[in-house]
Amino acid sequence: MPSLLRPDLKIIGDWIRPGSRILDLGCGDGALLAYLREQRQVSGYGLEIDADKITRCIQAGINVIHTDLEAGLSDFDDDSFDYVLMTQTLQTVRHTERLLDEMLRVGREGVVTFPNFGHWRCRLQLALGGRMPVVKTLPHAWYNTPNIHLFTIRDFEQLCRDKGIQLLKCLVLDHAHRLSPGLQLFPNLLGEVALYHLGRP
Repeated sequence: MPSLLRPDLKIIGDWIRPGSRILDLGCGDGALLAYLREQRQVSGYGLEIDADKITRCIQAGINVIHTDLEAGLSDFDDDSFDYVLMTQTLQTVRHTERLLDEMLRVGREGVVTFPNFGHWRCRLQLALGGRMPVVKTLPHAWYNTPNIHLFTIRDFEQLCRDKGIQLLKCLVLDHAHRLSPGLQLFPNLLGEVALYHLGRP
């Protein structure tokens, strides 16, 4: 069965229209798709490369396809889905720009979440310790991290502006995926996890 759903995934669920068709990139154990199927009556697929997680998806009755996101989404036609989701995955892929383009080609809207490298703890560890940060949202050492691209909220927003991608909604959370007013006032400094709802240019 899928693991207990994280609070940030419940927030994403509130952004999804009932009855939508969903593609979840790097779907993990299928927890988000299972939640959306139950609460929002969605249909769709997950894409995942990890065999153990694929097994858990199948056990939960989730439609899952074994694939490497680096290969792109060429198997899917334009406008195949209402939403394409990518939670905690964008920083792990090499071809970031291409995957964002593909998301908004096959889906009318996209949802992306990622850890914010601009958080004050990361800045402090770099400034005072002179070493790559290890924090709760980025828990790996530099030599064994799955994260290929580390970036900040401002970096991501600049990329979206450069590409003409619309930022429909944005929320930032702490490491426990909780909301607070201060995080929204100073998102790049205090936010540890960012959630973006994206639209086409």
